[in-house]
Amino acid sequence: MTPQIRALSVHLLTATGAVFAMLAMLAAVDHKWSLMYLWLLVAFFVDGIDGPLARKYDVKTYAPQFDGVLLDLIIDYLTYVFIPAFALFRSGLLPGWTGWISIIVITFGSAMYFADKRMKTKDNSFAGFPGCWNMVVVVLFVVEPNFWMILGIVVVITASMFTPLKFVHPVRTERWRMVTLPTALAWTAFAGWSAWVNFNPGPIVISGLAITSTYLLLAGIAMQIFPAKTA
Repeated sequence: MTPQIRALSVHLLTATGAVFAMLAMLAAVDHKWSLMYLWLLVAFFVDGIDGPLARKYDVKTYAPQFDGVLLDLIIDYLTYVFIPAFALFRSGLLPGWTGWISIIVITFGSAMYFADKRMKTKDNSFAGFPGCWNMVVVVLFVVEPNFWMILGIVVVITASMFTPLKFVHPVRTERWRMVTLPTALAWTAFAGWSAWVNFNPGPIVISGLAITSTYLLLAGIAMQIFPAKTA
């Protein structure tokens, strides 16, 4: 296999995320929330492996006719933002005007964040919450907090997109990666099982989902509070 074919194959793999997004959206329209999240998790898995493959096979050199960053952002907006926002709106967790406020805040704020050239930090973390609403909404589906609490979470997290707070990238942030990457994989397993059992996974999985979510949400901020020691 030539380097050009390998690089093109990575782009094709990334593009499958659009198919999984459509399958998730079709499930969401039918209120099949478990099936929707299973498709979103497949897209999440693809998003987790296509970046390292793109760097390994040097897609910018061998398949420069396709903009992998743009392709990835388009699919991420669908799977991380648009479909989870729709699910939150249609799920019944946010009645009346609270649902409208939430989807407007999520979609508008995330669109601006995805277009912000300052979203990445020097250590390949994210500056501000990286718009991973798929991760937030699955936890809300499992826990089902009061709608006022959900609305508050939506507003606070959206506001955090436009702050200097750091949020880790599970693969690319090198510091604490030996903890962060397994934690992200564990989160994916807990979320997948939660969706498989119709968001009623039991206390052990709920605890695991809460612990891993808390770590992924706060690890970058902890790095800012406790900066790495320089030689």
